[in-house]
Amino acid sequence: QVHVVESGGGLVQAGDSLRLSCAPSELTFSSYAAGWFRQAPGKEREFVAAISKSGGNTYYRNSVAGRFTISRDNAKNTVYLQMNSLKSEDTAVYYCAAEPARIPGRLYTSESEYDYWGQGSQVTVSS
Repeated sequence: QVHVVESGGGLVQAGDSLRLSCAPSELTFSSYAAGWFRQAPGKEREFVAAISKSGGNTYYRNSVAGRFTISRDNAKNTVYLQMNSLKSEDTAVYYCAAEPARIPGRLYTSESEYDYWGQGSQVTVSS
């Protein structure tokens, strides 16, 4: 069974930075588009950022654009989410997702488009 594993979460203060990593257990990540989602307590899971399998295309939700950067290193089979200038409202469990993509520039922003999910990594930002 394929697994996607997140790492790098933790407790930080407002204004700090944190980098999340996502690596699959059996996928060749270079063939997959990837995305990050998050779920805050009492709220529905929401899209955060997405990247195409080539890494050439990225997309962000408005509230994180300019603060978060999604990237990938296909040689290391890893996708990253660099989070800067963190705010208390960024507190959530962050999930990595992956989906096979035939087109190099294709990315996905909807939960329903992803077949492979990680267990989540807690990010807590104290104000």
